[in-house]
Amino acid sequence: MNRPQYILLPVSPLFIAFSLFCAFLLNLLPWGRFVGVPDFVALTLVFWGVHQPRKVGIGTAFLLGLLMDVHDATLLGENALAYTLLSYLAIMIHRRVLWFRVSTQALHVLPLLLLAQTVQLTVRFIVSGKFPSWYYFIESFVAVMLWPVVSALLLAPQRRAVDKDHTRPI
Repeated sequence: MNRPQYILLPVSPLFIAFSLFCAFLLNLLPWGRFVGVPDFVALTLVFWGVHQPRKVGIGTAFLLGLLMDVHDATLLGENALAYTLLSYLAIMIHRRVLWFRVSTQALHVLPLLLLAQTVQLTVRFIVSGKFPSWYYFIESFVAVMLWPVVSALLLAPQRRAVDKDHTRPI
């Protein structure tokens, strides 16, 4: 119950851009034949939408969605629609989610990721008439299992002390 509270440093906009760029590069890797590889851009967008809603918003999500549409050679706007909806919902619940521990935050993120995948699946089904399989949704569960790791990595630069003082409890 008495876990330590950290006062986080302000996040650098360059670090946010770097993390989104790295997530985009991870999505560019040829993972296509593997089942369960998460959408790293969606996961990073949810993280920054929850933690920094004023710096990463719907416009960023739309732009990254268009870039992913071009890369995946899918219907233009499919990922953009899903990422925009995902970002909006993450911004909408950001105050509530931050009160919970990281493991509980992951449970709040799961419906958002499942909804984004459902939107993508619906658009693909309307256009092509093909339903991939139920294994398609494993990506969201893998992304939720990665949420504590992503949280630790992306919050690490904000947790460092500017000046170390060992007598200060926070």
